[in-house]
Amino acid sequence: MWTLGSQEVVNFHEASDLHRNVGAVRELVSETEERRKSALSALEPQAQSRLGQFFTPAAAADLIAQVPRLPNRGTLKVLDPGAGVGSLSAALVARVAAEAPDLKIHITAVETDTSLIPTLRETLKACTRAGSVTFEIIEDDFIYWSTGSLEHAAREEMQFDLVIMNPPYAKLPARSMHRKALQMAGVDCPNLYAAFFALGHRGLVDGGQIVAIMPRSFANGPYFKTFRVDLLSNIAIDRIHSFESRGSVFSDTGVLQENVIVAGTRGAAPEDVLLSFSHSHLDEVTCYAVPYSNVVDPRDPHQFIRIAIGAEGSFPSTASGDLRDLGLTVSTGRVVDFRSRELLVESDSAGAVPLIYPGNVRGGAIEWPRDIRKAQGFLVADDSARKLLMPPGRYVIIKRFSAKEERRRIVAAVWEGDGPVAFENHLNVIHEAGGGLSRNLAIGLSLWLNSTPVDKYFRTFSGHTQVNATDIRMLPFPSRESLESLGQGQSVAIPPQEELDRLIGCALGSEGEAA
Repeated sequence: MWTLGSQEVVNFHEASDLHRNVGAVRELVSETEERRKSALSALEPQAQSRLGQFFTPAAAADLIAQVPRLPNRGTLKVLDPGAGVGSLSAALVARVAAEAPDLKIHITAVETDTSLIPTLRETLKACTRAGSVTFEIIEDDFIYWSTGSLEHAAREEMQFDLVIMNPPYAKLPARSMHRKALQMAGVDCPNLYAAFFALGHRGLVDGGQIVAIMPRSFANGPYFKTFRVDLLSNIAIDRIHSFESRGSVFSDTGVLQENVIVAGTRGAAPEDVLLSFSHSHLDEVTCYAVPYSNVVDPRDPHQFIRIAIGAEGSFPSTASGDLRDLGLTVSTGRVVDFRSRELLVESDSAGAVPLIYPGNVRGGAIEWPRDIRKAQGFLVADDSARKLLMPPGRYVIIKRFSAKEERRRIVAAVWEGDGPVAFENHLNVIHEAGGGLSRNLAIGLSLWLNSTPVDKYFRTFSGHTQVNATDIRMLPFPSRESLESLGQGQSVAIPPQEELDRLIGCALGSEGEAA
């Protein structure tokens, strides 16, 4: 096997007469969950944060273990990186014992936390009593272990049929030793979970499977683009499972994170993707299949991964344009307030122009000035300050941050002003060649962006609280003429949601029936 790190190999083929022992399987599952709870309670918060440790609850482990395809016989070589107390390996063994009792399993468990090794060993020994299982424990940092062994990756004994993981969740500083090790191996990932996934699929045989539960934030945005390109160049996505509740899966760890289960096959041709969802890991699962191009659009240079629920997120071809087709641009607000404190003044100060914050966005319009405990004026003191302004005109403003639980993830409004204006950095601004928009176009854009179809589409690929300019560029828009027609005769204030959606349906015909 891969040579770095301390390792222990245990063979228990003689236990094969027990692998149909239902009692042993039940005992394995219940005792593993007790070990997880005990280990979780013993974790020091600082160490847990540093290592990104969030142990997998039994019900979630069972759901993850149900995802991979299983052969009926032979030996399944499994890698469990960041194994923790062994919950995922135990869940997989329990499933194999029930569904494929003639299948043997060899588990390679990698864990860097020395305090967990005795508990992990207990779990894996219990696995041998529940099935035909052999295992080895490698006490090492998975990134160093795998990147240090990549030059030997052609050796058959180092290739796995299945990688199953709940990787750690923590950022990787650009100058960290981990990041340098990854870059030497041809991987560039900003987060531990992405690094584990990228290295994990490199250990698969052709046709091997990887199954991971991880934050959904990798699905969009420039931050994870390199990771997405690497993933999609090597892995064909088979299934994605999403949870409607952000806080349920790792509730006893205090994590509020939108997680998904991602499964893929190395070297496979893309086929239909099975999308499934449940409220939490304890609830009924709903599944449906979609074409691969619905999840990964081959025309998308950013390789966003879209995770729709049911028919949500689909748009007819008549709304297939983007901002470039409209001749428009989206930019972030130019004023970073903590860097311009000396220029932040009252709205009526001499030499000041309006300063617009997200808190000024109200029901499709900009309420300014407004008492939001933020400066409402921006002092134009010199040329450097003047460069941060937008010229007089109408602009569509979009909040850059919103939570999954909000009624709409995209919140847009129209600014109408007779003079220059300053937009704070927590806003996105749609403009035309650096200047304003026509009234009808601005209102039509705002109505479209605040609609339910756009909200549902945005949720298919947004896995975090940000609404980036890149995300706005990826949204579909009707034609410029259609948007101007939509905005004609309307006020900047948006109507109630049902009325707004009906208005779009009437004005745009099939273009407004996206959801």
